[in-house]
Amino acid sequence: MSFFNLFRRADPGSAAVQAENELRRADIVDSLQHGRVPTATRARLEGSRNGTLPWTATLSPAELLIARSHGLKPVASVSATCWLHHGWSWTEGHAQGWEMALRRLREEAKAAGANAVLDVKMRTIPLGVENSTDFTLIGTAVRVEGLRPSDHPIVATVPALEFVKLLEADVVPTGIAIGAKYHWLTDWRGATNQAWLGNQETKILSNFWEMIRRDAHAEMRRSAKSQGNGVLAHVNFSQLFEREDGKAKRFLGRHIVIATTVDARDDVQIAHDIQMVVDMHAGATPLTGTRPHHQSYASNEREGGI
Repeated sequence: MSFFNLFRRADPGSAAVQAENELRRADIVDSLQHGRVPTATRARLEGSRNGTLPWTATLSPAELLIARSHGLKPVASVSATCWLHHGWSWTEGHAQGWEMALRRLREEAKAAGANAVLDVKMRTIPLGVENSTDFTLIGTAVRVEGLRPSDHPIVATVPALEFVKLLEADVVPTGIAIGAKYHWLTDWRGATNQAWLGNQETKILSNFWEMIRRDAHAEMRRSAKSQGNGVLAHVNFSQLFEREDGKAKRFLGRHIVIATTVDARDDVQIAHDIQMVVDMHAGATPLTGTRPHHQSYASNEREGGI
């Protein structure tokens, strides 16, 4: 605030705006505490639902055309955020942050009268607050012609085109599954100091890395088990850090896998057995690619890694 502001008279308009902002902020906090959609957000979503406000979407023009031709009507762009302090466990906290954001996204989709949320982008924005991460989801709520609004809208990372392809193949996207693991390794015996041996595998790190990835995939399968019989594993993200503490090297490794869960007929895919499959888009596998849509973490370089 400027020094000269101390001598200005209070502006009734500014005071009213400030009071309105305080009421809105209080409503948002109260809504988050009680699992409700904030009043202003609900009014916007219900307006889009009823046609009194314009609909919005994150879909491209081509995807909008495909969606329309297959009976999918965009209703509104929806978003949800959870800022979570990890406490003692980054592994548990990471999945918990996404789950809380997913619940809030579904509540917005319900308020919009939607059956599903497509094209969901998952973003993390670290801002230097210790032991905490922002988890943000953004997508397009859609209504399926001939179906009533759902009390439990589907949330899927696939865009409209892939959603339609799946439905035509009798594969129904059902939700999002998340697996995350975070482990420490302390090299007390210096087994990782092998530079002088030339080209030789560091088995202790290979085994450490394999353990983290397997544990993350196991968590993802557990997350998916109650939602369907298969997954589209769009995002695989890994990090490995080395730290020196004066006594021994320490390695911190973490791996994240995020997938859209699907439910398929028994003759399409083995029922009740969660299988890892790749995305349906043309081109190389998305597990190693850099396409912005599915590589949620890899495409987050401007905002920073998690």
